[in-house]
Parts: sequence; C-alpha cells; structure tokens
Amino acid sequence: MKRISLPITAKEAAAFRAGDSVLLSGTIYTARDRAHQLMKELLENGRELPIDLDGAAVYYCGPCPAPPGRVIGSCGPTSATRMDPYAPLFFDRGVRIVIAKGPFAPPVTDAIRRNGALYLCATGGAGALLADCVESMEECAFPELGTESIKRLIVRDMPLIVGIDTEGRSLFNGGEQ
Repeated sequence: MKRISLPITAKEAAAFRAGDSVLLSGTIYTARDRAHQLMKELLENGRELPIDLDGAAVYYCGPCPAPPGRVIGSCGPTSATRMDPYAPLFFDRGVRIVIAKGPFAPPVTDAIRRNGALYLCATGGAGALLADCVESMEECAFPELGTESIKRLIVRDMPLIVGIDTEGRSLFNGGEQ
C-alpha cells in the first residue's frame, strides 16, 4: 500500500501507476454536477472561483449530513462520467487529483495525462466506511446546494485505487494508454 500526502506535485504523482492501492491524506474538496456547472459559469464570466484549483484534489461526492457525534455522514463516490463535460477544464486549471468511481471518457484521460494528474477510484457503496477517514469538514462554497455544496474535507488514510495514472494508463482499458 502506497501513501499520498496532499498537496502533491506532478512529479510526485508520476510515481503512481494504474492499479496501485493508496492511502490518501490531506485536504480534498467535494464537488458534484451542479457545483462543477457553477464553477464553469464563473470562469466563463471572468470571475474568481470559490476554491483554488491549483494542485487541488476533488472528490465527486455529496456527503450526507453528519449524524450526532460524527464529522460527516456517508460520503460515497459519484460516477466519474457525470463530470466528463467539466473535468478537462478543471484538470487544465490545475486539479491534480480527482476521486470518483467508474470510467472517464477518453478526453478526460487525455487531460489527466496532459496535466500530470491522477484519477483515484473509491469503492461504490462504501460511503459509510469512507466517512470514517474524514477528520474535519467545512462548507466553503455554494451553500444553496445543500449536500452538494463544496466542502473542504481533511482526510486520513482514505483507501483508494489509482484508476488512471499520469501516463494515461487506465484500469478501465486493461492498463493501456
């Protein structure tokens, strides 16, 4: 099992290969469809984003409200393909890691390779277990979106698998580029 401590540089990301099991620790941001759409609109209108994408790790997730005594509720991954229309733009704006489940479209794989980024896969259906890795949560943008607002999470030892590496090798096509 390899470890990733955030933030991570493109050079550090290059040490990981599709299929590697990793434990991720550091700051990640949650964002789903509507948050991606709103950020794209901000960029199109020449406005600043509510979070800094340079070197960011983005988790395609809309966490459930925290039950009493917990930092966060279940926080399972959303399907990667739902963000296909936005992902290349955000990788090109500096996103270093995306966490989701399932495959991405080829243009997204191209953007991952072009930017020395990584796609880390989370296990679907394991949201309650992934929540145990969250040490803190803070809402930081688009509160009107409720559970789909952008949240800053501090995670420790979140178990993930490298789905697409910096060279474009993918678990979803037999490790080919």
